[in-house]
Amino acid sequence: VGNPKILVRFSKAGKVRFTSHRDVARIWERALRRVALPVAYSEGFSPRPKISYGLALPTGYESAGEYLDVELDREKAESLQLRDGPEGDLRERLNQVLPEGIRVQAIAPLERGGESLQQAVIACTWAIEVDGADSAEVEVWASGILDAEEILVERERKGKKVTDDVRPLVHSLDVSGSPGDGVQLTAVLGTQPRALRPTELLEARLEGTSGSTHPPLSARSVCRMKQWMLRESQESQESQESQESRNQTKITQGDARVEPLSVDAGPAALVETRA
Repeated sequence: VGNPKILVRFSKAGKVRFTSHRDVARIWERALRRVALPVAYSEGFSPRPKISYGLALPTGYESAGEYLDVELDREKAESLQLRDGPEGDLRERLNQVLPEGIRVQAIAPLERGGESLQQAVIACTWAIEVDGADSAEVEVWASGILDAEEILVERERKGKKVTDDVRPLVHSLDVSGSPGDGVQLTAVLGTQPRALRPTELLEARLEGTSGSTHPPLSARSVCRMKQWMLRESQESQESQESQESRNQTKITQGDARVEPLSVDAGPAALVETRA
């Protein structure tokens, strides 16, 4: 019998958004020690806690749904209480020791096996507050993005400059807001085979059909609202396909998306939250 695992969902907001992914990992290691959670450790000369993190959140971004999974020492974890209780609420105990701006939203047991969070998540929903543009300008920009056959973005990979077509990773764009409240762009962006960041999309320059150029946009704030994976039944069906075909199916079939863990419910295998 292997060690049990738990899945933790948390938010990141306020000044802590400027904390890097690596520093957030250190914060979690310290918090888990402070609540005396029996985390399992790797073997060898430099044992490390068995904690796996989801997709890295760019520094400066907020999030309403980040994830990590923790492997527990089976013998020490038998008496662990995950449900709410007067003294044994793990979520509340963690929130008491975590810094302001990081809050645990839900905790649930995690079945062993299957893909890691970084492999399972196939898209993210982003809330982007656009700076220096009105709703009409943003709508024109969004239409240009959605009508484009390709969107070429220059990236660096292993020290070399490469150009990727990121158009297949733009699932949907929605513009809302009023002149007084500011313009918000809601974007669902794919993560496979490589995640498209909101800033990469906003900075893309598009040539219009008349030769005009759609200028890039800038963001005042960015928040990751949701992370999406495929329903368990859909995963099983696709396991018989090639990895390349499977990634493409994940990108295009948004109607089968679920969150890894709902705020007030269980993991995706137990509760389905449709996009």
